[in-house]
Amino acid sequence: MVIVLYDDECGFCRWALAWALKRDRDHALTIAPIQSSKGEQLLADLEPAERLRSVHVVHDDGHRESGGAATRAVLETLPSAHLLTRLAGVSPRLTEFGYRLIANHRSRLSRLVPKAAKQRADELVASRER
Repeated sequence: MVIVLYDDECGFCRWALAWALKRDRDHALTIAPIQSSKGEQLLADLEPAERLRSVHVVHDDGHRESGGAATRAVLETLPSAHLLTRLAGVSPRLTEFGYRLIANHRSRLSRLVPKAAKQRADELVASRER
């Protein structure tokens, strides 16, 4: 089981999370907004601004990964994402660079996602948070 902590106020983040949830056939992902009490608890050692700087995952053994490493951890749980997982594993530095590039432009990227796609993503995310 992997807990994914995401920015609930970011439309692109919710859309990307929904992409992963659709492929999470085994329900290996548990999700919680960074802004939730669970997020605050699991990220208590980080300043609030640092919490929102990237996605985070917390593994069963309690260790945490953030940014590109968190993205790879999510991909590793998805049966249909083997190719993406391999690509993310080729160069952790390149994966982090790609993650940062997307994260730093997520507001602009969010505008490219159709409203209907964001709405479907929000519905899926909301159904999995319960």
